[in-house]
Formats: sequence, structure tokens, C-alpha cells
Amino acid sequence: MNIKNRIVCCSIALVALPVLESLAGPADSSVGLITTFDYPASVLSTQPQKISDQDGVIGVIIDTIGASSAFVRFPNGHYSAPLVDPPGSGNATQGRGINGSLMICGNYTDTSSGLTHGFFARGATFYDYDVPGSTFTVVLGLNNANDFCGSDIPASGVQSGFVSIGGVVTEFTVPDATVTLAYQINSSDQAAGYYIDVNGITHGYYRDSDGSIVSPIDPAGSTGTIVFGNNDNNTIVGRFADSAGLTHGFVFVPPDTYVTYDFPGSTFTSLNGINKEGSIVGRYLDNSGIEHGLFARFTSATGRPTGGTIPQRHSAPVSPAQALPANPAVAPAL
Repeated sequence: MNIKNRIVCCSIALVALPVLESLAGPADSSVGLITTFDYPASVLSTQPQKISDQDGVIGVIIDTIGASSAFVRFPNGHYSAPLVDPPGSGNATQGRGINGSLMICGNYTDTSSGLTHGFFARGATFYDYDVPGSTFTVVLGLNNANDFCGSDIPASGVQSGFVSIGGVVTEFTVPDATVTLAYQINSSDQAAGYYIDVNGITHGYYRDSDGSIVSPIDPAGSTGTIVFGNNDNNTIVGRFADSAGLTHGFVFVPPDTYVTYDFPGSTFTSLNGINKEGSIVGRYLDNSGIEHGLFARFTSATGRPTGGTIPQRHSAPVSPAQALPANPAVAPAL
């Protein structure tokens, strides 16, 4: 047995590995599909909205007559019954946010008055919520400390975003926005969402913990961007449309990293929620026009595979800009 030769060969192999790795270059950040899922009933659409750090999912289902209800997919894979606020009312109800204690939030429209209200629920118990003085409230996200965010119409008439942190509600607008919606708030009190500019175009943004606004967030080729969520790392998810009419999911990692994702063969993909582990929920449209839920995983790396705008930091007024026109309420995207 030639021990000396074996040692030399092994040493050469070990030295060669770093060389090959350096030739390959840095890995790209990526989104990988885990699985798809559907609410276990006869529905036209399964629309997951957020995912907790324990993999609980909140979302919306559209039944065969077009009525919307909220649902929860529990971490064990079981589902809640359809959730309607108030129970048995038939009101259009949309589940929007979920935290680690399975507290959920959302909005419903009262069929008798036509007014839209926010809600919280745990189990089958609902608690309605309206921002004081507002004529329209939607609660779109909450964190594990039960701080929450959403959109409302205050006395100014300009639809604004709001955050409730430690029981204190702060309304805000993105600079030059006619409508602002805050979709998710993380443990650092950073809120992510989208706004509509004076030309009617949607863009993403996030509100930092100091109240400053970082915008616009737009992947390359976007003709309209919707941001739905962020996690405790402030990794942001959403979707955007392009000039060909296709809709793509995307992940944005501040300050300038964009990763796009398309479900294979689909013309519409939306990434709606992400947790601290990088697990993502969203949906895609199949060829027959049915929407299905999806689970994916974001893997962060040093590569930057796609471009887009580099959002800038702005000092935003706490109160809505009075010079902007008041508009009818804009229903938040799903």
C-alpha cells in the first residue's frame, strides 16, 4: 500500500475545491416552490394572504357564487371552517393577517350599510375595529406583539396608511400618493405596503421604525407594483404587472435586491406573505381560471439576479397632504 501517494492525492483534491467554487461565482438569491394547496371545499379561488412564523396561514376563499370568506390553515395542515364577520351574516369577509398566537385580522363589508370595517378574531370570536373618526377601515397585518397596520379614510378624506404600535395609532401617507395602504408590520415596527401615485400607478414602499418612508419599490419592467408583506428581516414580498399583461411574484431585499418568481406555466403569480424563516405563501392562476395557493421558500444569497428601482428614503408627514384630492375608498388588493 502506497500511503504517501494517497495523502498527496487527497491534498490535491482538497485544494481544488475552493478553486472550483471561486470560478462558479456568488450564488443568486432564489425562490423555490415547495407545494401547492387548495381549501378543501368547492371554491373558485384559494387566496392565501399571510403566514406566521409557525406556518399558520390566513387567507380568502371565493365560493361558487362569488361570496368571499376568510379561512385559516393551521400549522398541522388542518383548515378552519369559512369565517364570516359577524358569523352567519353573509357579509363579504377577507382574512388578511395572522400572528404566532393565531390572532387573525381582516376586513368585512356590511351588506346593509355598505360600510367597511376592520376586525380581529381568535377562534370563533370576532372583535370589530375602526380607526377613531374614520369612515373606512381595513386591518391588513399584525405582528407577534399585536401591533397592527392597515388603511383608513380620516377626516381629510385622503385614504391613508396607519400603524398601531403599543396602542398608539399613527396615520401617514407616502409622499405624492393619493392612496396609501400598509399591509404588514414586523417586530421592528417596519410596515410594508403599496400606494397609488397621482397618475394612478401603484408602487411598493416600506415605512421604517423611525417613521421615514422608503419608496418606490418597483421591479424592472413593472407597470404596477403591489407589496403585501415583510418579515422580521424586512424581506418584502409582492407582485407586479408588466407591459405584456403578465403578473409576476417578487421578493425585495433592501436596499436593492430583487428576485422574481413565476409559477411554471402560469400568467399570474402573487407572493403575499413571508415569515422569518423565509417561508412564503401566495397563489397562482391555472389555465382554467382557478386560483390555487402555493408554498415557496426564499433563499438569500449575495447574488443580485434582477434589477429594479433603488428606493429612496423620505421624511413623510404624519398627517395626509391636504393638497391631494379626496377619492372614494380603494379596496385593498388580495
